[in-house]
Amino acid sequence: MARRYQCGLDAAMDVIGGKWKALILWALHVEERRFGELRRAVPGISEKMLIQQLREMEARGIVHREVFREVPPKVVYSLTPLGRSLNEALLPLGVWGEVNVEQIAATAPETTGTRDPARPAA
Repeated sequence: MARRYQCGLDAAMDVIGGKWKALILWALHVEERRFGELRRAVPGISEKMLIQQLREMEARGIVHREVFREVPPKVVYSLTPLGRSLNEALLPLGVWGEVNVEQIAATAPETTGTRDPARPAA
């Protein structure tokens, strides 16, 4: 049975919810990438988490995974048309974040992972 959403934002957040999916989408915005390139483009993500997130996004039709029959195997990830349209919807949110980054950083709780590692925890 299909899930029922309260509104469009509820549906969108179901697709991009969590810490990593929007960052992966952003990393794929300009060009397709191999797994290692994606991992470097999303600092802090573990290999296991990246694999999990990519599988979920592929199942949702947001990311396309293409396997080239080479030795060693080559796998490339790219956005589907649905993924590109989702990224276009996220662009204003990214702009808002950049405009307000200083205030956001200043008021972020320590548990968000945004703490400067050089600064001791309070």
